[in-house]
Amino acid sequence: MPRSIAVVLHPGFQLLDAAGPTAAFEMAERFRPGSYALTVMAPGVSRATMRVESSSGLSLAAEPLRDGPFDTVLVSGGEIIRSRAAAQRIVAWLKTVTARRIASVCSGAFLLAEAGLLDGRRATTHWDSTERFERSYPKVTLDAERIFIRDGGIWTSAGISAGIDLAIALIGDDLGPDIGRRVAQQLVVHRRRPGGQSQFSALVELGGRTGRFAALIDWMRANLAEPLTVERLAERAAMSPHNFARAFTAETGTTPAKAVERLRLETARTAVETGHEPLERIAETTGFGDPGRMRRAFLRGLGQPPQALRRTRAWEPVAGVLD
Repeated sequence: MPRSIAVVLHPGFQLLDAAGPTAAFEMAERFRPGSYALTVMAPGVSRATMRVESSSGLSLAAEPLRDGPFDTVLVSGGEIIRSRAAAQRIVAWLKTVTARRIASVCSGAFLLAEAGLLDGRRATTHWDSTERFERSYPKVTLDAERIFIRDGGIWTSAGISAGIDLAIALIGDDLGPDIGRRVAQQLVVHRRRPGGQSQFSALVELGGRTGRFAALIDWMRANLAEPLTVERLAERAAMSPHNFARAFTAETGTTPAKAVERLRLETARTAVETGHEPLERIAETTGFGDPGRMRRAFLRGLGQPPQALRRTRAWEPVAGVLD
């Protein structure tokens, strides 16, 4: 019997929050027919309206919210405040709906948290909403470093495109990693990103919330092989080490030391995935110093060693519409 997937929208929803996961489930259905049955639902729709407008102005057809049971409920994010009444109806519905698992994409985590589903749990959401989320829901352990988090039967994901990663993980959990991998390939996602992969680059690449450290980040990336101590970075920023560390963390959401490691990790990952240099050389040029230290950083940040990324970088043929 197909697993019933309820995709829940609200006025002002982010289109990719719904379309990305829906496309992933569609691809899984192609590889394993009869696995999923999708329904798009929203509060306030009726036979007269039957459509919900996204933040982009495009609309999707939807059915009214109804009782389960469902296998999976997936709540989209977006401009939740566009319709407080709709948001309140979703929250009330979430408190009573029966589902094996409930998931959210991006700011959809706010609706799960408002319903009390995240109390005492770990969760994530878009990096730009972390301060507001933490103020509003202190009972939730927010980890904005993650692409997606599973805590029991509750899954949450980071912003927008991370909903695809979340859906692929849900599919892999249901149908096995091989189907998850094939879905990722068919969607032209190079490979499934592990949930532990960081949202780090989104904020740090900008140099912080105001861009204050953009020039410094560029300089760090160009000098990864050198010792990048707090003292040296502070000198470069013309600040005292204490004030620099405090300001950098407030701006980027991560410490200078963690930022250096993530820059090194992302540069090394690109070199491993796209080049043929020996791992010893990559470790040296990215500042890890030796392959063992680089390997430990890969395991912490990506959940797999560099050798695994290199082995799987070549795409395998996937049965698709051109067969």
